[in-house]
Amino acid sequence: MFGKFLRNESGATAIEYSLIAGFIALAIIAAVGMTGQQLVALFESLIPALTR
Repeated sequence: MFGKFLRNESGATAIEYSLIAGFIALAIIAAVGMTGQQLVALFESLIPALTR
């Protein structure tokens, strides 16, 4: 009974692509999160120079 499920590969490609897409999304979110804080700090340091 389980042998049939182990040999059946339909949908495996879709699952693999969805996992890859999920990992890419996590990487993008992490990168934006890290650089977002740096951008906030940069703009906060520019505000005093622009208000003079």
